[in-house]
Amino acid sequence: MTEKKLLFIYNPKAGKGQIRQHLLDIIDIFTKASYEVTACPTQCAGEAVELAAQKADAYDLVVCSGGDGTLDEVVNGLLKATRQRVIGYVPAGSTNDFANSLCLPKNMGLAAQAAVGGRRFFCDVGIFNGKAFVYIAAFGLFTEVSYETPQEFKNVLGHMAYILEGVKKLTAIRSYHLRITAQETVIEDDFLYGMVTNSTSVGGFKGITGKFVDLSDGMFEVTLVKRPRNLDELNRILTALTQQDVNTDQMYCFKTDRLKIESDEEIAWTLDGEFGGRHTETVIENRRRELCIMVPEAAEP
Repeated sequence: MTEKKLLFIYNPKAGKGQIRQHLLDIIDIFTKASYEVTACPTQCAGEAVELAAQKADAYDLVVCSGGDGTLDEVVNGLLKATRQRVIGYVPAGSTNDFANSLCLPKNMGLAAQAAVGGRRFFCDVGIFNGKAFVYIAAFGLFTEVSYETPQEFKNVLGHMAYILEGVKKLTAIRSYHLRITAQETVIEDDFLYGMVTNSTSVGGFKGITGKFVDLSDGMFEVTLVKRPRNLDELNRILTALTQQDVNTDQMYCFKTDRLKIESDEEIAWTLDGEFGGRHTETVIENRRRELCIMVPEAAEP
């Protein structure tokens, strides 16, 4: 009987390097599921994109392990492949927002079992000026923190690293004047922060993307925070986000499958926690159920 082939792409540095302690057990789980396994540890940022794009067509299943950034890279690579592939995910990062949204086990062995023995779940994928993202595109306050924070710092403190680094930037808060077109609505205002999400949590905080999130409905949850006039207003904004209490005086919150964002100046974006470039015009589109990912049988993302 011919064995199925599995490509395992993993980031050996993600999440305190915990994959190293579990690697043999994970490969054993894949092998017991009748897969011939090819393991590829990434050596630098962006390598997972190329590995997935170049090798995926020769395999029956692609499994990745690392943080959400690793998953982002593998998904971008898979979208370059000639046919749609099923993907498994063994989370090993600092926060693992999307893994939590998918109800994937935190135990790496159980996550590996779900990757080869779970059920298929089709979820949405975002397209940001032609590049895919899995669960968040964001700009403004704190967004630079995720990709500027050193990997070693993330490994030690997890999502607290983002908060501590973000506090340093509060003295240099800036806003952006934007024109945003979503369906038939046009919004023009000054914004401190914005996020376009398909996730139940961001930065390890649950609930700040909205109360009724469906990962496969073809719609994004959009949150745009207006420029505060003082620190008291800023504190009210942060409290509203963490308590899922939408403050309509300070923010816009809505759902859409497509939006265009225009600015007179370049704005730095983060995509799934990694640097997404600087842009004056951005088009973000939702591709409904584009990604097929393995989840536990009992999971209800």
